[in-house]
Order: sequence, then structure tokens, then C-alpha cells
Amino acid sequence: MTSNDLALLGGTPVIGAPLAPYNQIGPLERARVLEVMDSGVLSGFIAVDGPEFDGGPMVRELERQWCGHFGCRYAVTVNSATSGLYAAMGAIGLEPGDEVIVPPYTMSATAMAPLIYGGIPVFVDIEPETFCLDPAQVAAAITPRTRAILAVNLFGHPARLAELRALADARGLYLVEDNAQGPLAAEHGRQAGTVGHIGVFSLNRHKHVQTGEGGVCVTDDERLALRLRLIRNHGENLIEAFGVEDASGLVGFNYRLSELSAAVGLAQLERAGVIVSRREELAARLTAAVSGLEGLTPPAVRAGCRHVYYVWAARYDAGAVGVPRALFAQAMAAEGVPLGQGYVRPLYRLPPFQRRQAFGGGWPFSLSERRYPDGLAPVCERMHETELLSFAICSHQLEQDAIDRIADAFHKVHAARHRLAALAKGSQAA
Repeated sequence: MTSNDLALLGGTPVIGAPLAPYNQIGPLERARVLEVMDSGVLSGFIAVDGPEFDGGPMVRELERQWCGHFGCRYAVTVNSATSGLYAAMGAIGLEPGDEVIVPPYTMSATAMAPLIYGGIPVFVDIEPETFCLDPAQVAAAITPRTRAILAVNLFGHPARLAELRALADARGLYLVEDNAQGPLAAEHGRQAGTVGHIGVFSLNRHKHVQTGEGGVCVTDDERLALRLRLIRNHGENLIEAFGVEDASGLVGFNYRLSELSAAVGLAQLERAGVIVSRREELAARLTAAVSGLEGLTPPAVRAGCRHVYYVWAARYDAGAVGVPRALFAQAMAAEGVPLGQGYVRPLYRLPPFQRRQAFGGGWPFSLSERRYPDGLAPVCERMHETELLSFAICSHQLEQDAIDRIADAFHKVHAARHRLAALAKGSQAA
């Protein structure tokens, strides 16, 4: 055997040990958490009129600093980005039967959020280069029942946010951004998450900036900010105190962030620029190293955009490589590089949409004639089934030498593609 022999076929892997998980918790986070522990106040929230309605000092300071970092007027912390998406749907006053345009290629919570208020998700296809909503198809999908567009800045690349906001404004709609994967991403100098009427950030354990679980909603609209705060903290008790005339959608939840989580968030936010820039550097190094490999298209970055690489997502052309995607990924895994094939299955294939059942049998699908057949989003289906090949660059402890070895694995497997193709043909014949 030589170093060029594929590990899949008995050779020596390029990377001999599993990639270490990324640990971004350090002394600053520990110091902040100990400050909370010493105070004895692990949560500052009470659902009454007064300062504690908005949480404890760490929560309020995180919100203040978040506004400064992202250039928004209001930041409302929540206990997850999922909670933030749900709160956003209530804040915009979504009512049963209203339609919300969503992409089918995203974490399931994005499409579940409208259902919580009886809204009907309308799936619109994505662009193949960035995997984000196609504005032309969004425009074609708008009906008199459309209430909002829920755009996702997938994998750390911004959707066409300026176009989508202009479209929303022209049609009297809300634009909500799911920016769970894109902190510090930008489009023409504007921060992702701040272009829409509401932007939702994630602080989940494997995001760029994390608190274990958590999220932040941002807006420049005072009314929307108040509604977000009411939904977060049992707001039905405060409708009169805040003089709110429209109480629809204000059945409150407990979406409150703890002081411990906020403490970690403050420390993470202080280092966010360094954390995100490092991921960009590593992703750029990997892109440069594998560019030119036939049949592999590294992540695209649209002109004027900043991509922050929650996932390094490439497009794979099995015809050009001559090897099925699954076999190429299997060979890469044997070399020590775990790759994702596709992302999530198109969300309209999930049981709630196929069976048209969410709550109480068929509700809220009983309010709509929409169906969710295969072929609804052909680009999304193609990416998921044959083209998308990804590396979870945010999930591993990586330095430049590790990136170089990952690139070496790509080159090694690609160089042996003819042998892999013969292997695939032999398997088919058998």
C-alpha cells in the first residue's frame, strides 16, 4: 500500500483520528458565569409590570450590546431561535389562514413557525448558488392571502435581502429573517438579520456565537419590539399595563433567557468578530485549495456579500466526477473527513405537510387548498438528492494544517475517481 491508496480500499487515511469538536468556551465565559453564580440570581424575569418584566441585568446588558454590534434599535433575547421565530409570527399579527412564504431548505422550525398561529407555509424554491430564496419565484407566489416572507440566510450566506425587503414593502408584507446561521454576514454593507422587519439569531450550541441554547430577535420597529417582549414573557398579563389595543397574537409564552445563558452570550459577543473571521479564513483556505477539481464547485459568494460559513457547502456534479455522491462521501469519510450529503429533506416532505395535519386533525390546513407534492421545488430537491456536499466547518476544532489535510483528502479521493467509478460499476453489476 502507498499513501495514495484510498483508505476505503485499505490504504492509510489522510486524517487518522476523528476531528476534535470545537470548544469556544474560555476564561471570559467562565468569569461571566461565576459573576452570575455569585449574585445568586439565575433568572431575573417576572411576568409583572416593572423592570423585571425584561429580565435580569445580564439579559438586559446582552440586549443592549447586541443592538450596538448589529446596528438595530431593539433586541429581544429568547431561549432559542425557534422561540424567536414563533414570537416573530405572533408579533406581526399572523392570523389563521394567512400565508407565509418560506424556503423548503432550512431547519424545520422555520416552516413550523407559521403553523403555531394557524398560518399556511407556502414553499418557494431556492437559488442553486447560495441555497437561499429565489426572489423572482417569491414574487410569483404572492397571493391576496400572503402576510409575510420568511427568508433564511442559509449556511451563513445572506439571501437577496434588499430585493426581498423592497418586494415586501411594495406588497404590504412583512419580511422576517431567519438569521440563525449568519451572524455578521452582510449584503452591501448591511448586516444580515437587520434588513427585515424582524431578524432572528440563534445562540444554539453549534452556532458561531452560542450560549448552549438561546436566541435574539432584532427590529427597528417599537411596536414589534413590544409585541416580541409580551410574547416572550406571559404578555397576556401586561396588555392593559402597556396600553396595547390589538391583543391578537399576544397569548404569551415563557421564552425567557436565563442570566447564565446571557452571561455566556455577553462573553461570546465580545469575541464574535474574531470567532467569525477565523471561520471565514479557514473556509477561504479550503475553497482555494480545492478550486479547480472537476465536478466540485466550492461555496459561492455573491458580489457585495459577506459569507460567514456556518457550513462550507459545495455543489457536486456526479456526472463530471464519474462517481456517485454517496460513494465520494464514503471515500472522504474513510480519509477522516465527514461530509454531509444534502442538508435536510425538502420540508414539504415532512408528515405535517404530506398529511395536512398539524393541530386537531387537519387544522390549519383545513383553511387552505394547498398541497405539497414532489416537484414543488426542483432546485431544492436536486441539491438535496444529488448535488449538495458539505463540511460542517463550525463544528470542529480546526487550524490551517487541518484544513490543508482536509484539502489533501479531497485531492486524493478526486485523483482516484476512476478507481471509485469502477468500484461503483462493479457494485451495480453484482
